[in-house]
Amino acid sequence: MSVLDNWKQWQDFLGDRLEHAQNEGMSEGAINNLAFQIGDYLANQVDPKNEQERILSDMWSVADKAEQQAIANIMVKLVRE
Repeated sequence: MSVLDNWKQWQDFLGDRLEHAQNEGMSEGAINNLAFQIGDYLANQVDPKNEQERILSDMWSVADKAEQQAIANIMVKLVRE
C-alpha cells in the first residue's frame, strides 16, 4: 500500500520528511519551495487516492502560482502539527 492511499499515512510521511530536512539544515524557504514542487508533481502526475487528495488536486488545478505556493505552505504547517 502506498502512502498516498491513506491521508494520515501521507501526513505522517510528509512530517517525517520535513523533520529530516530541518535536521539537515534546509532553510524554511527551501522547504516551502520543495513543498510547492511536490504539490505540482502530484497534481500533474498522480491520480488522487482519497477524498482529501482529490480536494487538494481540485484546488491546485484552479489556483494561480501564488495560490499554489500558499497551498504548499499550508501543507507544511499542517504536517508540523
